[in-house]
Amino acid sequence: MADRKDTWAAGDLYEPYVGRWSRRIAAEFLAWLQVPPQSAWLDVGCGTGAVAQTILDHAQPASVLGIDASKGFIDHARHRIPDPRASFEIGDAQNLPVEAGRFDAAVAALVLNFVPEPERAAAEMARAVKPGGTVAAYVWDYAGGMALMRRFWDVAVALNPAAAELDEGRRFPLCRPAPLEALFVQAGLRAVEVRPLDIATPFRDFDDYWTPFLGGQGPAPGYAMALNEADRATLRERIRGGLPVEPDGSIELSARAWAVRGLAP
Repeated sequence: MADRKDTWAAGDLYEPYVGRWSRRIAAEFLAWLQVPPQSAWLDVGCGTGAVAQTILDHAQPASVLGIDASKGFIDHARHRIPDPRASFEIGDAQNLPVEAGRFDAAVAALVLNFVPEPERAAAEMARAVKPGGTVAAYVWDYAGGMALMRRFWDVAVALNPAAAELDEGRRFPLCRPAPLEALFVQAGLRAVEVRPLDIATPFRDFDDYWTPFLGGQGPAPGYAMALNEADRATLRERIRGGLPVEPDGSIELSARAWAVRGLAP
């Protein structure tokens, strides 16, 4: 089970699962960074373009280049973001296809924990920015603060203890303040800071919560879709029974990400 590969390919399936919440977090993240207008941005692991679009909407960039290893995500971003300031290319976060010192800011959203060698990705981001430029990232607090995933895995593991091997809270020790800070310090960045970013994640009803898990994009949806129909139904109903459902059927949860930033030497 631990060898199952996470799937990241279909943007239209990723968006309702995580993309919509990444957009909300991204706005808080950019407000914290305070990168000056007319800056050149690099979005590493850009996925479906959630952060790139938020940069375009809120940061007045001169340009945004998104890099991602998934052709499906790059195609989705190119289709959904026609802004001439934005461009998207397939590439590896551990070996960025960009020249040194090209950008004013390099950011990575919800990706460093999925990179096989995150220290290489952090070093590459530092290489890509100008001296004094901003390097920053955020990751979900899988172990506690990302409620929609935490509730899924708590039930999944209660039903099948072997599922613990796939639980992001266990798989990704990087997604905590101290390891994130150490990663950026090791990359040679200075003035490194870590802070939490918290948002509400409201769902209109249980289907709005559950259906994105059927898309197969990421560890939890991949696990759900690997179950047989009966076991998936049991998981679904056990999760439903534990959620805080309001009288109108809506569900109010919250999500926390850990954000880290530093300045290139």
